[in-house]
Amino acid sequence: MDFLTLSVPAILLYSVAVAAVLIYLPFMVVGYARFSVGYDMSAPRAMFERLPSYAQRATWAHQNSFEAFMIFAAAALMAYVTNVDSIWAEYAAITFLVVRSLYSIFYILNVPLLRSLMYAVGSTCSAILIVLSIIQASN
Repeated sequence: MDFLTLSVPAILLYSVAVAAVLIYLPFMVVGYARFSVGYDMSAPRAMFERLPSYAQRATWAHQNSFEAFMIFAAAALMAYVTNVDSIWAEYAAITFLVVRSLYSIFYILNVPLLRSLMYAVGSTCSAILIVLSIIQASN
């Protein structure tokens, strides 16, 4: 299936599914670090302080991904329900996925400026979808 030939509604739905998967990519780094320091099944959250700094940042990236996902999922589903069929919606959905991937990478690698930029771009993508939905619903 060629991603570029998908309809805007399909891109919106697929992007929600992919964004849900992206939540767990930083957690894979956390899992690796937990097993490296000796995983404690009886108190997995208590071992946070023993994790290396990159794994602590991966935990924060994972937690932030839930927050960003909720807004994006609502925005993408608003666009889907209101039948937004715009190249801007397509670009916003795809861009969100790219920048959220980069967000986690920059967070784990401790590059705060680029991490913050990716956060801002991702938030803007969600805002674009919300605005397009409101405009579409108003017509």
